[in-house]
Amino acid sequence: MEKNYNASRGKMNLPEYGRNIFKMVEFLQTIEDRDLRNQQAQVVIDVMGNINNHLRDTDDLKHKLWDHLFIISNFQLDVDSPYPKPDADVISPKPEWLSYPRHNVRYKHYGKYIEQMLLTLRETDDEEDRQILIRNIAKYMRNKSHEYNQEHPNNEVIINDIRAISENAFPVEDDLLEGSKSEFRPQTVPMRPKNGKNLKNGNGKSNGMKQNVRKQPYKKY
Repeated sequence: MEKNYNASRGKMNLPEYGRNIFKMVEFLQTIEDRDLRNQQAQVVIDVMGNINNHLRDTDDLKHKLWDHLFIISNFQLDVDSPYPKPDADVISPKPEWLSYPRHNVRYKHYGKYIEQMLLTLRETDDEEDRQILIRNIAKYMRNKSHEYNQEHPNNEVIINDIRAISENAFPVEDDLLEGSKSEFRPQTVPMRPKNGKNLKNGNGKSNGMKQNVRKQPYKKY
């Protein structure tokens, strides 16, 4: 396999300036005479300005070019700039470390917010309001359980889970969900009739389904 020549060369900061500018900056760092290095640095700035000819009318073009010169040299070039030398931590800041949440959800099919809501209910003083909130949370838990397990748990399972999640911090009545029904409604897909005719509603109108009429082959007599 043919070796990629560019892949074996040094990494370029701001590659839009090209390899030649990168090599010029590398050469600047090898010049020991500081006055000569400053003089040649100005030459490189002029060449970089020609590359960015479309930005010549901007007021801060020179400032940008000097910043780019230091960035290309990976902030290693020691020359006298007419502008303050940019700070590497400001130009290329390191992102702050984001810690992953360590919260252990015991009942993942309900989600962590159910646990937070039930634990927050311990601060509710009004027992009647608390029971109403628990009843609404229980209905939501039953629907979430169906989404996760594709089955509807009975009331006893929901009530026991509420007591376990809340750590028995408040009383939960055994008949909390008596007479309540799940708000989940399965989606039904209309079936296409097998006889190829449109289905009609009670008004005798077509329901908009296309007819599946088989075309007869053309017979030549």
